[in-house]
Amino acid sequence: MTTINDCKIIQLPKEEDPRGSLTYIYESNTVPFPIKRVFYIYDVPAGKDRGAHAHKECWQFIIAASGALEVYLNDGVNEKAVLLNRPFQGLLVPPGIWAQEREFTSGALCLVLASHEYSEGDYIHSFNEYKEWKLQ
Repeated sequence: MTTINDCKIIQLPKEEDPRGSLTYIYESNTVPFPIKRVFYIYDVPAGKDRGAHAHKECWQFIIAASGALEVYLNDGVNEKAVLLNRPFQGLLVPPGIWAQEREFTSGALCLVLASHEYSEGDYIHSFNEYKEWKLQ
């Protein structure tokens, strides 16, 4: 079973020149999985959270493309919070980890790359159900 120690910040390539910066991502190279879905979260009202679920099979790579946010991680035993505030870094979250995006700054844009297409059956939305699932 995965633990929060399997979640890690990955530095993305960053090309800088006088015109600005550019960061790029290649599936199965920059991120360690084939990208099947891309979505982004924005206009999050102050004090509101997103996520608050775990995936059974899906890997996620979470980037603060603009602004900042915190990702709360829990593996059923241990927990930690990771600040994302650089568009050239992303947080790799393997399946089996409870993740919740919170503390969005005004105008923050959270970009998520996922290893699977959307499937409601892959989600665990209740933390109590998640803890039971982890114990199986």
